[in-house]
Amino acid sequence: MAGRMVVGSAALADLVRPASAPDPVGGHRVLPVAPELTGLLPNRGLRRGSTIAVAVGQPRRSGGTSLVLALLAEASRAGSWCAVVGVPTFGAGAAAELGIALDRLALVPNPGPEWATVVAALIDGVDVVVTAVPATVSASVATRLAARARQRGSVLVPYGRWDGADVTLQVVRGIWEGLGSGRGRLRRREVTVSARGRGAAARPKEIKVWLPGDELTRVIPRTVPSTVSRPAVSLAGRPRPVPPAGDRARADATRQGALTLVSPA
Repeated sequence: MAGRMVVGSAALADLVRPASAPDPVGGHRVLPVAPELTGLLPNRGLRRGSTIAVAVGQPRRSGGTSLVLALLAEASRAGSWCAVVGVPTFGAGAAAELGIALDRLALVPNPGPEWATVVAALIDGVDVVVTAVPATVSASVATRLAARARQRGSVLVPYGRWDGADVTLQVVRGIWEGLGSGRGRLRRREVTVSARGRGAAARPKEIKVWLPGDELTRVIPRTVPSTVSRPAVSLAGRPRPVPPAGDRARADATRQGALTLVSPA
């Protein structure tokens, strides 16, 4: 599918299935994630109707954008449609490198005052909806959007603070690898991802992964004692001498490919 620009929230109807339609063909209730992330989620994947928040840490603990990309990759490979709302620095090139299908990716960089309307329209027909959380969003609006996702069978992924999420993921620590004594290239980052939630996800968990990863999944040697029972693993991928995904957005803007862009009227 060639890339196209869709203007106005009303035009989103052309992208999404009718609101009254059932779940997508096959009705799969859990969308896949990378094997390294399954231990963080109570259903070992993205359960339709759930809200999986990705918290934004302090600058020294950044890595949320890479975590969002990692969450989307397997579901996109499996044929799911994904949308990202309110993240103008989201890198299409970085998404493609992790396996996200750009012809099934809708981007709404600046939804403006219609943020809630745009997110609700995408929830009606897109499998996974990632959205930056505006500072002014009210608890009632957040509750309505989460309820809509449950009803429509979409996975809502708020990027920012979101009270009441089924699971909240956050990169709590990160160390870059590749720089020597004043020289070298950034190759990958060892990050610790925490998960907390409610119900089956009430017990906090942590894992260590490489973002981006090396070609094969392997254990990251532990350098400090840990009480986490799960082994530290890495995300599949090939080491690349590049900066973090979020920092590559300006370069991505010059790339052309199969990409659907959506903007408010």
